[in-house]
Amino acid sequence: MAEQGKPKFAFFEGKIVPIEDAKISVMTHAFNYGTGVFGGLRGYWNDDENQLFVFRPHDHFERLTQSASLLRINVPHSVPQLVGILNELLRTEGFRENVYIRPLAYKSTEMIGVRLHDVDDEITMFAMPFGRYVEKEEGLHVGFSSWRRVDDNAIPARGKITGAYANSALIKSDAVLAGYDEALVLNEDGHLAEASAANLFIVRKGVVYTPPVESNVLEGIVRRSLITLMRDELGLDVVERNVDRTEVYIADEMIMCGTGVQVAAVTRVEHRAIGSGQMGPITRKVRDLFFDVVRGRVDKYREWLTPVYENVTAK
Repeated sequence: MAEQGKPKFAFFEGKIVPIEDAKISVMTHAFNYGTGVFGGLRGYWNDDENQLFVFRPHDHFERLTQSASLLRINVPHSVPQLVGILNELLRTEGFRENVYIRPLAYKSTEMIGVRLHDVDDEITMFAMPFGRYVEKEEGLHVGFSSWRRVDDNAIPARGKITGAYANSALIKSDAVLAGYDEALVLNEDGHLAEASAANLFIVRKGVVYTPPVESNVLEGIVRRSLITLMRDELGLDVVERNVDRTEVYIADEMIMCGTGVQVAAVTRVEHRAIGSGQMGPITRKVRDLFFDVVRGRVDKYREWLTPVYENVTAK
């Protein structure tokens, strides 16, 4: 991971404060037990319009609120209010570059005791300049992890729960220390689920396949967006179904996607090349279209974007 800047401010305990003032106690419930949920959003700078566009913030905050409900966390702001808080934070920072935004809702009581009821809630948010999540977006070398994806009946897989990301950390570190860029993770049924923290697609004979949400995958917003773009703009057949491990080995192309990783090509799995071993034509088309959409260059999908700065004019 590279190209990260540092935030100057955070939304913390109901107001925007200097980042150094956004602190919690070592006794905080979420710190001790992983009882928090988070989101990840990106803002993309459009130099031609002198504008920062946040990609699908309403969808992201709706998912944050749903994740919070799984942990009995009350978010005291509506989705539109959260979008307003985000815009105020970004304007306070004054970013004129691509950024990553991290909202968190968490159990805030300073206490010892494993439970979700009768514990106070808080929400915070910060943003930072951010480039690539993985260096080799054009050609990732991955391996299958020996770890399994968390099961929905153990820790809700469709929620972005902080404690559940210990699973992702185990997966990612083992993969990188073994010499891979990322990992592919199977669920308890032995079917393809996700990468350490990203959704997956494979391409076989011009058809795109992706694991369904019941395969213990996060209901990814970038995933959902790509399905729309593939079907409506590129005319591709996209099928949501279980994907076997061996299908990955014989796939023509493989795509990894998410807010962090954006849209990346997987070109090698363990000792096997995927297709030609280079980014495939469908992956390239999807990737190029996605980056045009998130920067506001496709009018049809401007509704997915929220501009940060008011009354700006193009250069």
